[in-house]
Amino acid sequence: MIKPDADSAPQLRQLGETFTRRRLSKRLLQSELVQRTGSALIGWALGAIWRSNRDNGTSTDWETMLDGEWPAIFALWHGQHLLVPYASPSDRKFTSLVSRSADAEINARVLTRAGIDVIRGSGGRESSRTDTGKGGVKALISMRTALKRGVNVVMIADISKGEPRRAGEGIVTLAKISGRPIVPVALATSRRRVLERTWDKTTINLPFGTRSVRLAPPIYVDPKAGEQEMADARLRVTAELNRVTEEAMRAVGGAT
Repeated sequence: MIKPDADSAPQLRQLGETFTRRRLSKRLLQSELVQRTGSALIGWALGAIWRSNRDNGTSTDWETMLDGEWPAIFALWHGQHLLVPYASPSDRKFTSLVSRSADAEINARVLTRAGIDVIRGSGGRESSRTDTGKGGVKALISMRTALKRGVNVVMIADISKGEPRRAGEGIVTLAKISGRPIVPVALATSRRRVLERTWDKTTINLPFGTRSVRLAPPIYVDPKAGEQEMADARLRVTAELNRVTEEAMRAVGGAT
């Protein structure tokens, strides 16, 4: 057995202590008490922030835009979606795709508190790289079933830790197999803080400002769409979601 020399021993001990602290922190964050308390506090805070921001009159009317198009698949960008559950029409049913990872449990609970049902799985990856262990295929089937029952589906269009603001394959695949349209949605508040070091430039909406919610017209994907048509659909979702994001930002006085 090779023993560490005197110079390396302190570094090894420090590494071991850091690893142990991280494991303890992760276990603590995943505890039932922290999950329940954390989701309640976050849900309360987000709801309060939503209520404290007044609509400035530039928001899209959901019912007018989507007359005859319900149910639909609502597309959002990572990091830009925190208040959207509070913007959706209260008389419509919604379910949202949330990762099955333990780290996403608080997210799932916050959505449930906001009146949004949750489907656990992973639906954004390229088909050649889909991790079926994360429930990608099962999640797609569950979302298609929800749409058939008249329940609207909310999906993050871009892939976690992938290229931000670029629609993945999952959302256009769901549109293809369900026959339901994709509706890009963006929400912006005049008071906000952008976490520049995050991969998706997560935006934290702040209270006591104005808000704007913008929707793009429905995007359908042909049930017989081939590889090129699917790629084109992803580009269109990307372009439209970026467009309404820019519109929402400009409406409250700011750039993306």
